[in-house]
Amino acid sequence: MINLFLEGHIVLFLIILLALVISLSCHEYGHAIVAKWNGDDTAERAGRLTLNPLAHIDPMGLAMVVFVGFGYAKPVPTDARNFTNVWADLLVAAAGPGMNLLLAVLTINVYLLGRTLQIDLFFSDGAQTFFVILAQVNLLLMLFNLLPIGALDGHYILPYFLPRGLAQQYRYYNARYGNFLLLGLIVLSIMGLPIVTQLFSLAQAILPLIIVPGLAPG
Repeated sequence: MINLFLEGHIVLFLIILLALVISLSCHEYGHAIVAKWNGDDTAERAGRLTLNPLAHIDPMGLAMVVFVGFGYAKPVPTDARNFTNVWADLLVAAAGPGMNLLLAVLTINVYLLGRTLQIDLFFSDGAQTFFVILAQVNLLLMLFNLLPIGALDGHYILPYFLPRGLAQQYRYYNARYGNFLLLGLIVLSIMGLPIVTQLFSLAQAILPLIIVPGLAPG
């Protein structure tokens, strides 16, 4: 990302940065609100039941996104002992990527609806860039967080779709080696392995699929 700034694409750099801040904040809010719905108010008591980016954005994590291409927000604290639903662990984990998907759907369809209604704002180059990038960033975050390795949300989700014995083995090995695997993927991506590029290509392929029929651009 920093290359955009250094090459003089400052407006595009700022748009992507804003999209990341919005997307990461909504992602963490998703975890917090679903935990609350399932009986755990730990996140709420920690001041995380909010869309305010100041509550969610980690300065170092955001700086890593800018300079390295990978980063993080502050993890939402939860206490599984408070959960009132046996599926709460799955629901809370899925809420982050789910919020990113919801935001992507709303973003691209609001943009296209604005154009359909002939609202001048939505015909500007800036509006198109912002709304499309915001939708794409959210789909990218959704896909990345669904990877079932390390501390990513996918590692909470996958065991629910595996036989019990295999799920236990997966949890054991991911707890021991998952973060090393995730770190390895990040390092390989920095070295040139097109992990983010492939995920972004998949996000671009998904984008037309979430457009409401009748709003598709002509």
